[in-house]
Amino acid sequence: MLVLIYTLGGISIMVSLIFLSIWVIDKSPSWSGAERRADALLRDVLTREQYILLNELGYLDIPSPTDPQRVYRVPRALGQVKVIENERVKASLCLRTVKWVPDIDMVVIHKLMIEADEDGYLQKANRFIAVDSSACNN
Repeated sequence: MLVLIYTLGGISIMVSLIFLSIWVIDKSPSWSGAERRADALLRDVLTREQYILLNELGYLDIPSPTDPQRVYRVPRALGQVKVIENERVKASLCLRTVKWVPDIDMVVIHKLMIEADEDGYLQKANRFIAVDSSACNN
């Protein structure tokens, strides 16, 4: 009898968890659809080589339009953009949208802003000066 009670209790907990997870999934926005569209946009904006490197390395290096010694290292996931000059990290930049967008869209936003208006990008971003500007390996 005791085994039956424990078994029924375990089954009722599992059923409750299944219904709860279905309810939570139904109530949450469809991030996968947004991320699929973001990935399609990313493929349109990047060259094939850039897209492959972004996925392999986890970041995209965007050359400065105004300074041949400067590169902006944009992470694929959320994180600060590294400013690299002469192969040394000089600063980190933080620039976010007001509302949520997929991480991949942030890569596109950084790339387009840097290439279109680098000075405006630098004015909008919060800048953190690197304490140790050691050689940049990644």
